[in-house]
Amino acid sequence: MLTSRRRGFLSFVVLLLGGALLAAESPVEPLPVPLSNNAVTALKMKGQLFLFSFMGIGAKKTWDAVSTSTYAVSTEGEKWTELRPVPGPAGRLGAAAISGAEQIFLFGGYVLDSQGGEVTVSDGNVYEPQTGRWYRAADMPVAVDDSVIGMYRGRFVYLIGGWSKTQAVRNVQIYDAEKNTWQQGTPIGGTPVFGHAGALVGDTIIYVDGAYTNPAGAKPKFIASDECWMGKIDHHDPAKITWSKLSAHPGAARYRIAAGGSEKDDKVYFSGGSSTPYDYNGIGYDGNPAEPSAVTFAYNLHSGKWEVINENTPEPTMDHRGMVVTAQSLVMIGGMEKNQKVTGRVSVIPKRVK
Repeated sequence: MLTSRRRGFLSFVVLLLGGALLAAESPVEPLPVPLSNNAVTALKMKGQLFLFSFMGIGAKKTWDAVSTSTYAVSTEGEKWTELRPVPGPAGRLGAAAISGAEQIFLFGGYVLDSQGGEVTVSDGNVYEPQTGRWYRAADMPVAVDDSVIGMYRGRFVYLIGGWSKTQAVRNVQIYDAEKNTWQQGTPIGGTPVFGHAGALVGDTIIYVDGAYTNPAGAKPKFIASDECWMGKIDHHDPAKITWSKLSAHPGAARYRIAAGGSEKDDKVYFSGGSSTPYDYNGIGYDGNPAEPSAVTFAYNLHSGKWEVINENTPEPTMDHRGMVVTAQSLVMIGGMEKNQKVTGRVSVIPKRVK
C-alpha cells in the first residue's frame, strides 16, 4: 500500500507494461485536487496496476495554478498518494509521460509566467519508483510541448511533433534510455501540429488532429487539423520511419484528445478533446469557449480501419495528455469538463464497440 511521499515506492518491483495492461475494474478515487493538462501514465507493480499523474493546471486556470505535483494510486480502490514533486522551479503544461525500462520518463512542456507568456522547455525528467527519486535526463535537442509520446522496444522514447517556442515542428526526437542520448528520426509527413493525439503500438505510430497555424494569417491564429497519420518504424534502424496518410477518423477534427495504445488489442484509442483549439484556460483562439467532444473511437491496426466505440460518451472531457488502456477499459485522469471546468475525476470508459 502507498503510505507516504518519503517512502514512495521503495518496496515495489517495477515491471514494464508496454501497451497491454491489467484491467482497471474497481472504481478509482478522484485526484486530491482538480487538474487538467496533466501528464499521465501507468505501471504494474506487485500484480497491481498503478496510475500516475504529473503536474497540470488547477481549478483557477491561472499561471499560479500550474502544479509540480506527482500523484499515484492503485486501481484496486486505494486513495491517491502525493509523491515527490517534479523537479524544477515551476510546474509545466503540455508535458508528455510514458513508462518503460522500470522508470517513468517525463519530457518537455511549457511554463506560464504572470503576464500570460508561455516558454517551451527542453527538460527531461526520469522518475524511479523503486527509490522514489527523480533524475535529470539529457535535454531534448528541440524543446517541445503538446507532442505525442511513445515507447519502442522498452528502450527508445519517441516525441512526435509538437510546439517549439514559436511554431509547430515536424521533428521526431528519439531518446535512448540506455545511453541517455537523443537522435532525430524521420520527420512527420504532414502539416506541423501541436496538441495532436496518438500512441506507439508495436512498431507503428498513429497520430491524429491537433492544431496548426492558420495559413490565412487571420484570426483565429490556430485551427484544427483533420490529418491522420501512420508511421512504420524500421526494424533495423529506429530512426527510420515510413509515414503514410490515413483516412479521416470518426467525428470532427479535435484538439488535445486523450489517446493510448494496446498491443494486446492491436489498437490505438481516442476519446474527448475539442473541435475548438484553445489556450490553457479553455477559451478558444477564436475567442469562443471550447467544449469537449463525446466521441470515443479507435484505429484497428490489424484491419486498418477506424472503429466507433461510443458516439455519446457520458460526461466527456478535453485537455488531456494521455490515456491509460486496460484489458477492459479506457482510463482518463482529470481534464476539463463542459464549461471549461477543471476536474479531478477518473473516467473509466468500456472498450467494447457499440
